[in-house]
Amino acid sequence: MQRYFAFRNVTIMVLALLCCAFPATSLQAGETGISVSASSTVTYDPDTAEFTTTVESTDKDAAKASAKVATLWSSLQQALRKVGISSADASSASYTVSPEWEWNSSTGKSELRGYKARHVVRVVVRDLGKLGGAIDAVVGAGAGTVDGLSYFSSRFESFRTQALENAVKSAKHDAEVIARAAGGRLGALLDLQYGQPQTEYPMMRVAMFKAEAPIAAPPTDVQPGEQKLSVSVSSRWQFVPASGK
Repeated sequence: MQRYFAFRNVTIMVLALLCCAFPATSLQAGETGISVSASSTVTYDPDTAEFTTTVESTDKDAAKASAKVATLWSSLQQALRKVGISSADASSASYTVSPEWEWNSSTGKSELRGYKARHVVRVVVRDLGKLGGAIDAVVGAGAGTVDGLSYFSSRFESFRTQALENAVKSAKHDAEVIARAAGGRLGALLDLQYGQPQTEYPMMRVAMFKAEAPIAAPPTDVQPGEQKLSVSVSSRWQFVPASGK
């Protein structure tokens, strides 16, 4: 579902009407110009989701901590395959093995507690009907957290293009109306500027921790909201007085 809205901000710059002192095809300093700003907004439903999940383990031996995380990583990948998430859509975002230190107040020194291995996985879900199952799968496979859930559309570029076309058409239409109402016609486009698109994405933070014992629960149900994309343009047009026809 998508809806388009256009918002217009119109300014007429009336400096002077020069009665054919210059050719009608050029705008000279001091002549009348028409400046129009317009924006267009498209509202659409996202079709793709993304989140990160983490598997980690701590051990006094760095190699053992890393091996435990490798096992968790394998389990997580297998779980994702079962719910229809491809390996390309479950890629490594980061991997670290780092020492963990603890302050010993009696000795006044930091002491090595062990090592933590941490593997962060970026999961992309291209069918939102599989999102809840993907979240349940990674948690069930031993992931400590599910974080940074966000939504977007695979058709974002086409929405941006349509919104931009609508904004330019709105600007030109308003400029033509103004020119006619002022007793002339619209001349050449002198300047056109495009602002960066503004987006409103529904963001959601999900944090889940593995329970100590199995707990019966319904499948995770996560619903995205509508998204909005707005673009704006600023234009300046030549105004040709009626006498310049």
